[in-house]
Amino acid sequence: MKEVELILPKMGESIAEATITKWLKNEGENIDLDEAVVEIATDKVDSEVPSVTAGVLLKKLFAEGDVAPVGAPIAIIGVGSDSTANASVNNIPSPSVSKAVENIEKDIVHAASQTEVHVFNNSDSSRFYSPLVLNIAKTESISMSELESISGSGSNGRVTKKDVLLYIENRTQTPAVAVTTPTVTPANNVPKASEVASTSVRKEIQGPKITLMPGDEIIEMDRMRKLISDHMVMSKAVSPHVTSFVEADVTNLVIWRNKVKNSFEKKEGEKITFTPIFIEAIVRAIKDFPMINISLDGDKIIKRKSINVGMAAALPSGNLIVPVIKNADSYNLVGLTKAVNDLARRARENKLQPDEISGGTFTLTNVGTFGNVMGTPIINQPQVAILAAGAIRKKPAVIETPTGDVIAIRHMMYLSHSYDHRVVDGALGGAFVRRVADYLEQFDMNREV
Repeated sequence: MKEVELILPKMGESIAEATITKWLKNEGENIDLDEAVVEIATDKVDSEVPSVTAGVLLKKLFAEGDVAPVGAPIAIIGVGSDSTANASVNNIPSPSVSKAVENIEKDIVHAASQTEVHVFNNSDSSRFYSPLVLNIAKTESISMSELESISGSGSNGRVTKKDVLLYIENRTQTPAVAVTTPTVTPANNVPKASEVASTSVRKEIQGPKITLMPGDEIIEMDRMRKLISDHMVMSKAVSPHVTSFVEADVTNLVIWRNKVKNSFEKKEGEKITFTPIFIEAIVRAIKDFPMINISLDGDKIIKRKSINVGMAAALPSGNLIVPVIKNADSYNLVGLTKAVNDLARRARENKLQPDEISGGTFTLTNVGTFGNVMGTPIINQPQVAILAAGAIRKKPAVIETPTGDVIAIRHMMYLSHSYDHRVVDGALGGAFVRRVADYLEQFDMNREV
C-alpha cells in the first residue's frame, strides 16, 4: 500500500500554526477524495482539512488539542491494496508524492520568510516566532531576551501561544524593572524617550477577584470568545480610542431601496440590504481621506493601497467574526451586494476560509441590526478606525426650504466613528464620518442598478 502524507495547508499569510480540534475519521476508516478528515482551529477561523486522495487513514500524527505547524504532515493515508493496510507508516512516499510535498515545503518556507521574525543577531543559532506569539509579546512588553528564554513545547522547540501565556501567568507579582547598560550622554543632549521608558516600571493590570454567590453558574468561554476577549483588550490597550458622531438624513436612500428591492431581487437573485450601500459610501470617503486607510507599526505609518472593508457579523453562537471584502473599491453596488450576502451567509454556516477574514484595512459594524441607535465600537487591530451604523428611525426634523423652514418626518440615523488618536486627529476622524454621511444623504433616488 502506498502511503501519502496529509499536509496541514497554508491558511493565510499570517497563520503559522493550527490546533487540531476534532478528528472526523478514525484510524482504519476509508476516506474519499476531498472528504473532510479533521477539523482545525487557528487564531482567526475554524475550518476542515480534506483528504488529497481516496484511501484508508493509517495513522494520526497529532492528537486532538495538539498544535501543528503549517506545512507539517498531520496524518498518513494508505492508498492501494488492502493486503498491506497495516504496513509501517515510515515508508518513503512515491517520487510524485515527495515532489508534491517538496513544493508545499517551498511555499511554507517562502511564507515563513514573509511572516516570521528572526530574533537572534550575533549567534550561529536561530529561532523563529509566529506573528501571533510576537503580537502577544509586544502587547505584554516581553523583550526579545525574555522571549528567547521561554522553553517551547511546539515542534522543534518552537514557542507557541500557550507557552507565552503560561510564561505571563507565572511572572513574578513584583513589577519588573528593565536594566540597561549605562551610556554616556553629552550634557547638551536630551535622552531619547525610548531610553527613559526602558527604565520605567511596568505595572501589571489584573481583573478584580470574583466572589461566587448561591445559584451562580460558571460558564467556560469557548475558544472564539477567548480570542475575541484578548483582541478587544489588546486593542483598547494599544490604541487611544476617540469616537465622533454624526446624524444623517437617509430618507432618499430608504425611499430608493424600498422602490427597487423587489425588482433587484428578481433581477439579481439577491436581497439588497443597507450594508452594501454603507460600504459604498465608506469606500468613496476613504478615497477622499486616504489617511484613514492606514496601520501603525511603532512610529511608522503604513498607508494602504488596497481598500479592504471588513463587515462585523454576529454568529448564531453569539460570537463575532469580521469577513473582509478585498478591493472593495473595484465593485459596483450589485457586486458589493453579492459579496456582502455571500460572506454573511457563509459566516453563519461556519464556512469562511482564513484568507476571507484577514487583510482588512477598515471595518463597518451595523449595530442598527439589533435596534441600537448608536455605538462606540472598538478598533479592529491593526486598523486605525471603525464605523458603526445605527438603526434608521423615523423622526421629526427641520427641513430648510426656499419658503422657510418646515418640520417633516424623515428617516434619520447616527454614524459613530472610533479612531486611533495616535495617528488620526479629531479633524480627520470627524471629517471622514461627516463625508460618509454626506454621500448617504445625497443618494440619487433615480439611480439605476
